[in-house]
Amino acid sequence: MYRLIPFCVATLLMVACSDAPADRDSSSAHAVNGTDTSDALIHPEWSRNAVIYEMNVRQHTPQGDLRSAMLDLARIKQLGVDVIWLMPVHPIGEVNRKGGENSDNYLVQPGSASLGSPYSVRDYKALNPDYGTWQDFDAFVNMAHDYGLKVIIDWVANHTAFDAVWTETTEGQGYYLLDDEGKIQPPTGTDWVDVAQLDWERGAENGLYTAMEDAMLFWVRDHDIDGYRCDVAGKVPTPFWDRVRRTLEREEPEVFMLAEAEEPEHHGRAFDASYAWEFHHITNQVAKGSMNADSVRDYLNREFERFPASAYRLNFITNHDENSWNGTVAERYGDANRAMAVMCGTLFGTPLVYGGQESEMNKRLRFFEKDTIPWGDYRAMSFYRILHDLHHRHPPLFNGEFGVRPVQLVQEGDVLFFERASEGTSVKVVINLSDKLVEFQPEGLDGYKATFAHQSSSKEVWEPWSFEVFVKKDA
Repeated sequence: MYRLIPFCVATLLMVACSDAPADRDSSSAHAVNGTDTSDALIHPEWSRNAVIYEMNVRQHTPQGDLRSAMLDLARIKQLGVDVIWLMPVHPIGEVNRKGGENSDNYLVQPGSASLGSPYSVRDYKALNPDYGTWQDFDAFVNMAHDYGLKVIIDWVANHTAFDAVWTETTEGQGYYLLDDEGKIQPPTGTDWVDVAQLDWERGAENGLYTAMEDAMLFWVRDHDIDGYRCDVAGKVPTPFWDRVRRTLEREEPEVFMLAEAEEPEHHGRAFDASYAWEFHHITNQVAKGSMNADSVRDYLNREFERFPASAYRLNFITNHDENSWNGTVAERYGDANRAMAVMCGTLFGTPLVYGGQESEMNKRLRFFEKDTIPWGDYRAMSFYRILHDLHHRHPPLFNGEFGVRPVQLVQEGDVLFFERASEGTSVKVVINLSDKLVEFQPEGLDGYKATFAHQSSSKEVWEPWSFEVFVKKDA
């Protein structure tokens, strides 16, 4: 049954990271090979140690709307997050709507009550009536802001629903990529038969750039959101993202942009953060035993060569796609789940929590239907509060350039032992990335305090998937 956890303002203020805004100042822009950086991307000041929470509005409460979800913001704040990412809140298309069990993924039959995919957008400048009214949406954003939380919404720029409002006008029809018969078509090479591909190759000349930019500006200007999580961002030209970022900054200098993509070029001007997809896949393989700690160390070498230090890289053990299509955290990680969460929260990058993760939900949520999260007793709330508090309080663990990349303290074996140190603070992390007992004596921990108190630094045998985070601050 859905319930709320009491909170107090003092607790919230201690857990929160600072959200004091900073003026956009080209002096803090990223230097690029000694060239003029007056137009370089500048991360919002509030984002430097931010943690993101993905909210699946449809599944978050029994009502599945924004008004009821708003009542959970106090508890979510207690979790130690800073940004609420709302999955798409737009009206959903009806033509070619999908439905049924996730394993089937078929088009619904006439008369079906399927709710369809929220990623099949019918109108970019409208709100899904299932989620409430504009007053409800604005109240959600206002309350989130009152708690010191930022709100970003999912933006599906690559495609629309087949019955999107753009298909109803001659100008709008010109935005779509047509097949040989002159009809709009789904994205090629996918099973996304419920959505129509936009013609981004000609987007600058056919008016698509301007129309999409106008729609994105609408939500920032008129409804006070703080940015976007951009779906399949790699399928949309980077010049568009660069352009729209500049436009949004003129309205809101501290706008935040997250790309569902893994492209270094996105971090030039457009996006603060991007998905660390390869790392996520490696964590799954480590849990299965087909990769190990050496695989993680090898990955980090590639990661740090490929992406600039300024890039925020999103790390997660689950999200809406992983949960619905690839399995729950318990299915994919088993007993390794908390070890993987600690690695994602301390090794590098920006942590993400998906709604239900704090209850260690072991249920695949149906993607196209109403399927409420079974909240239970929020068994992992304390665990994630500790993990997020580390991210907030210790500068070495901050996002991107504001943190410090890890130094590996052992170069081989099943134990990942690394340090991130700066500004008088050292964080050392030990994780046994195996399903067996490992003999390991971490060195150099005099004066360090254990965070989780799962294992003392004096012990020489580490349980399967055990971990500990040690912190030392200069007096």
